[in-house]
Amino acid sequence: MAETLPIQESRRFEVRSMHPQKFALWLFLITVTMIFASLTSAYIVKKGEGNWLIIDFPDLFIITSVIIVVSSLTMHFAYLSAKKDRAFAVRLWLFFSGILSVAFIGGQYMAWGQLINQDIYFVGNPAGSFIYVFTGLHIAHLFGGIIFLTIVLIRAFQNQIHSKNLVSLEMCATYWHFLGGLWLYLYLFLIANN
Repeated sequence: MAETLPIQESRRFEVRSMHPQKFALWLFLITVTMIFASLTSAYIVKKGEGNWLIIDFPDLFIITSVIIVVSSLTMHFAYLSAKKDRAFAVRLWLFFSGILSVAFIGGQYMAWGQLINQDIYFVGNPAGSFIYVFTGLHIAHLFGGIIFLTIVLIRAFQNQIHSKNLVSLEMCATYWHFLGGLWLYLYLFLIANN
């Protein structure tokens, strides 16, 4: 006869898992972080070689920094509205986030004009080249964010974004906040290492 083991009260273990798309997003964000970390490292090394131009950064960089912070706030308000099933507010805040991202890109483009007025071009002194690479690569990632935001906004208009279906909005918000934080890091890095 088989011996039975006494039933012991077992601890409940929660299985912690992450949505596969969220996991993929985090891997992507880690990759982007590594790209910009390597670029900032290259910046420091290249600056140490000498022949470095001190740049008067465009005032528009301050304005675009404020714009991207406000855009991050509007994205957060969209998320909070979705948690409370306020469909109109979700659409409105997402729309404002999109408008602000376009304003950010326009401001960066005009800031490039200010750099050109100072005779700072992509080709020439490495200090200028790095500024164009940092801002251009950030804008490229922001275009990806705008595409993502557009998809989420369409879903919001189809009433697919609500308190029981937040995955796509959460992912969009994570990416949006990441891009905002990345820009602030790049701007402060450039100021501190000019």
